[in-house]
Amino acid sequence: MRVLVTGGAGYIGTHTLVELLAAGHEVCVVDNHANSSPEALARVRDIAGRDIAAHVLDLRDTGALMPVARAFAPDAVIHFAGLKAVGEGEEQPLAYYDVNVGGTLSLLRAMEDSGCARIIFSSSATVYGLPEYLPFDEDHPVVPVSVYGRTKRMAEDVLRDWAAARNRRGEAASAVLLRYFNPVGAHVSGLIGEDPRGEPQNLMPYLAQVATGRRTALRVFGDDWPTPDGTGVRDYIHVVDLARAHVAALDHAAGGAGAEVFNIGTGQGCSVLQMHAAFSRAVGRSLPHEIVPRRPGDIAESRADCSRAARVLGWRAEYGLDEMVESLWRWQSRNPDGYGG
Repeated sequence: MRVLVTGGAGYIGTHTLVELLAAGHEVCVVDNHANSSPEALARVRDIAGRDIAAHVLDLRDTGALMPVARAFAPDAVIHFAGLKAVGEGEEQPLAYYDVNVGGTLSLLRAMEDSGCARIIFSSSATVYGLPEYLPFDEDHPVVPVSVYGRTKRMAEDVLRDWAAARNRRGEAASAVLLRYFNPVGAHVSGLIGEDPRGEPQNLMPYLAQVATGRRTALRVFGDDWPTPDGTGVRDYIHVVDLARAHVAALDHAAGGAGAEVFNIGTGQGCSVLQMHAAFSRAVGRSLPHEIVPRRPGDIAESRADCSRAARVLGWRAEYGLDEMVESLWRWQSRNPDGYGG
């Protein structure tokens, strides 16, 4: 299958490229490198032993995107490109709506122009908001409490409406919406991993930079949450498991119509302090941390019910916490400055 991958040079994108290429798919990457590096794609080429077509452009530039999509003629699109930090979204809401929603609209226009009607969308568990019950299943009410979550919910709505309209016209279209929980870890080779620009906004890349001395201490946002140790609990998933979920979703989309939602996680909760302890063990020393006030847009706990993905996609997470932290440390210790090193 010919697959156009937006944001393919990013953290999840690169790992998914490796899995797509291993499965025999042909890929074309579109990325503006606002939060990624061309070096990441060079390393994917090394891992896969195959070339990758890549175009540097902003997804919102429909005029530049359309000829790329028309020339490649994708059978499907995997849409990663977007802004993704909860805290940053509260400070820069216009940028988040512009990129996450505007970019999706631009992409759909280019897909229609090129005759492509299948899309796998990188959504987020943040769309659920405050839990009415746990674990979250796909039928849980969607009431996001952050700007980031609201942009993802809005993009999901756009994709549902697009697929429904096409199917009413007899033009089969499928949109698979993958609600990620918390991706961590890196490829076993240590060649690719998470390398955010500027100050990391997520737990594990920040903690990894503490381990290499780029940051002085991990900031733990609140120790007074209603959880066993007072710190936030999240469902962490190995990025390779997440990448493989996209391959499974791609196969499913080939025979489907309409929009479908799937949670992608492990179903297991891990607190910030538990993750800190696990990563400290992988590094071989206790890493410094400090408690700071809660962050706007956060919630106490988030865990996934992934039974629908197992039943429909035939996908299950395989890696555990040890593999997550060990692979992350392998990547960060070998690349202390990320791709810039």
